[in-house]
Amino acid sequence: MTDTDYDKLGEECGVFGIYDFDGADVASTIYYGLFALQHRGQESCGIAVSDTNGPKGKVVSVKDMGLIHENFTPDTLERLKGDIGVGHVRYSTAGSSTRENAQPLVLNYVKGTLAMAHNGNLINAPELRHELEYSGAIFQTTIDSEVIAYHIARERLNSATVEEAVGRAMEKLKGAYSLIIMSPRKLIGARDPFGFRPLCIGKRDNAYILASETCALDTIGAEYVRDVEPGEIVTISPGKGIESNKKLCIDKEKHARCVFEYIYFARPDSHIDGVSVYDSRILAGKYLAIDSPVEADLVVGVPESGNCAALGYSMESHIPYGQAFVKNAYVGRTFISPQQKNRESGVQVKLNAIREAVRGKRIIMIDDSIVRGTTSDRIVRMLREAGAKEVHMRVSSPPFIAPCYFGTDVPAKEQLIANNRSVEDIRQIIGADSLAYLKIERLDEIAGHLGVCKGCFTENYPMEPPKEDIRGEYDK
Repeated sequence: MTDTDYDKLGEECGVFGIYDFDGADVASTIYYGLFALQHRGQESCGIAVSDTNGPKGKVVSVKDMGLIHENFTPDTLERLKGDIGVGHVRYSTAGSSTRENAQPLVLNYVKGTLAMAHNGNLINAPELRHELEYSGAIFQTTIDSEVIAYHIARERLNSATVEEAVGRAMEKLKGAYSLIIMSPRKLIGARDPFGFRPLCIGKRDNAYILASETCALDTIGAEYVRDVEPGEIVTISPGKGIESNKKLCIDKEKHARCVFEYIYFARPDSHIDGVSVYDSRILAGKYLAIDSPVEADLVVGVPESGNCAALGYSMESHIPYGQAFVKNAYVGRTFISPQQKNRESGVQVKLNAIREAVRGKRIIMIDDSIVRGTTSDRIVRMLREAGAKEVHMRVSSPPFIAPCYFGTDVPAKEQLIANNRSVEDIRQIIGADSLAYLKIERLDEIAGHLGVCKGCFTENYPMEPPKEDIRGEYDK
């Protein structure tokens, strides 16, 4: 499906790692953990495992394009023998979507072997890549994850431990990253100092887990231990359990988590840095009702991401909450786009309005964002054609006025409908009776007053953005 067929932000990536100190095989657990994180990336996936009691540094991996269940059968998992492993689901922000760019990455180098899964986007990837190329490195992929892995491997040559090498490499990295690194006898988790991307720690029996979201811990029956702090490196090993290095941590006032984890990316049953994603979305809807009320008969969400905010709007406004759309659960990433002349059907294949629910009613429709605006007008029209008397749109994020350089698929400025347009201009384009967005000052409140990045809404980024938009070349 093309961007214009369904105007949604691209998800990010999902990472998962586990070390079973009792020596049990972990591949099937990684499979189910990634299955819970599938919403974070549907382009490619992979699992790499190692047996800490076998030949040191031997890593077995399987990765390919497509979804978890398409690539991993019981027979495939049976061949992945090992008590330590990492997994990855990928969505590329830009650039090539190819098997070569699938993760985890496995590197064999003079000090041994490491496997790495990365969620995020570096803004200084070109400089770091060129530095390595001029010292003889040959790259197999176009992803900045390989740049990170190479720098860790190079730093390892002059470091006493692999976690020290990770710390030295992190000093060079600028941008967003959550990393899970598997060395022959250790599992390492690392998070950038701003905390753009989430990473949490779990425990099940005598196994420790690292994952992008707590929903993955719930899926495998693990208990949540804590989040990896922004800038922290954690090392997991049988002899010492969880070790922490916070040398790269910065003041909490400078933290800049991606607020879209709370608005859209994360599953609503997850907690990100201790804050319930479900509660965040309910709160966003309540604030929309407080700040932008309108008389109506029914509040509905655009599935799935608008549903929680719609419920929050209903709770605050006392206007009934209902279902106005049916979403076709079988339309996935392999959906074939219709011909240009029939492009309107692209949205209707994925969504359809329930006439009996909306006919003759004034509808408040809530969605998480408007990016290019190519879908919102069609959904508004869909409700009108189903008999809605009025359609009032409320958006549980502020208007996008700038791109994201840290791993969220917010396109270039000129493609954003809110770029140089007023809310009234946008309302006319999408054909709604009224339109309102979440106020920027509400973002801190829905994220539990943790530091969040607002760059795509304000153009004030936590760090200096790159002078050129290189996301098409160096994707994650």
